[in-house]
Amino acid sequence: MKLKPSYKPMEITLIKRDKTRKDIREDLSISPSTLAKMSSGKYVALEVIQKICEYLECKIEEVVEFVPDTEGNDK
Repeated sequence: MKLKPSYKPMEITLIKRDKTRKDIREDLSISPSTLAKMSSGKYVALEVIQKICEYLECKIEEVVEFVPDTEGNDK
C-alpha cells in the first residue's frame, strides 16, 4: 500500500492554538508555494515541519500523518 502525507492534523492544531495558515506564513516566513504543497498533500521538507511543530509547540503527529494514497498505483 502506498502512503501520502496529510496535513489535516495541522489544521486541527491551528484551530486549537487559535492560529491560521496566514500566521504560519508570516511568522515563520514559509512560502505560499510550500503551504500550497501541504494543501495538496505533497511532501515538504522536514525542516518546515520542525519549524511548524516548534511554533505550535506540538508533536509531529499533530502536524502530519500518512494516509493511503488512493490515486497511486498499488503493486
